[in-house]
Amino acid sequence: MTTHHPAGAVLRVPPLHPGTHEAVAASYPTLDLPAEGRAEFLAAHGEEVVAIVCSNFSPVDADLIEALPRLGMIANFGVGYDNIDLATALDRGIAVSNTPGVLDPAVAEHAVALLLAVRRQVVVADRYVREGRWPEGPFPLTGQVAGTRVGILGLGRIGQAVATRVEALGATVSYHNRRPAPGVPYAYQPSPVALAAAVDSLVVVVPGGAATEGLVGAEVLAALGPDGVLVNVARGSVVDEAALVAALEAGTLGGAGLDVFRDEPRVPAALLGRDEVVLQPHTASGTVTTRAAMGALTLENLAAWMSGEPLITPIPETTR
Repeated sequence: MTTHHPAGAVLRVPPLHPGTHEAVAASYPTLDLPAEGRAEFLAAHGEEVVAIVCSNFSPVDADLIEALPRLGMIANFGVGYDNIDLATALDRGIAVSNTPGVLDPAVAEHAVALLLAVRRQVVVADRYVREGRWPEGPFPLTGQVAGTRVGILGLGRIGQAVATRVEALGATVSYHNRRPAPGVPYAYQPSPVALAAAVDSLVVVVPGGAATEGLVGAEVLAALGPDGVLVNVARGSVVDEAALVAALEAGTLGGAGLDVFRDEPRVPAALLGRDEVVLQPHTASGTVTTRAAMGALTLENLAAWMSGEPLITPIPETTR
């Protein structure tokens, strides 16, 4: 392959989507970051690496970046990139790409699925049938989404995709961003607390990272109230998990649908036995179609950089 960048290897940082893992090796000299003996591996091979392919679950920390003196590009499989030490990467002038857009429909429908599952008690009702309890009497009445108010914390591409879907279910949408979004038909609320107070259910779709750490804390959960439902398909770091557990145990929050957790794959034990909580193993974008599209876009960004062309989807912080 002819490139405008120095010849070198692409470092795969696990875990990676299998198809993407294989496609990288089909096009480039490839190295794999080992789980053990990392320092020795980097001492032996660090000079060879010119690009990294990683995923949201692959930490690319300052130590790794600094051990790769020729590193020029990081292709991240995922829309979020809080797995990357961005300050170190940008300080080095390293180009970073992500995979926005292609996963919006899958994440949005997963958020709606969680909202419906909590409101309609889908998981509990399934267990009610499987355990043979239906002959004992009818299942208790549940809530619904139609006719309710849904707040979206983070009205970006995914947030807008959630909005159109819950509108189709007959819900009214409002939102909070750092600033009002132009040209959207939804009511804007000036803070997360104000949004929570104005809605029946709150869907969290903000990016991870320091700026949103603990954004949904005790005050937001209290404002959502004893009939309120929280849905999180963003990052586990956005929600104060201790405050969430406390609110559920005290009955000051009605329920939660959670796809992400602070210390994945470890989930707070206090959440595991609660009927008003639906738990998922970080699978919002986990469809065959979406993961294939994410992999293709990751490789397109890598190929563009290797050819000296602009990245297809550079993160906002970099323009290379």
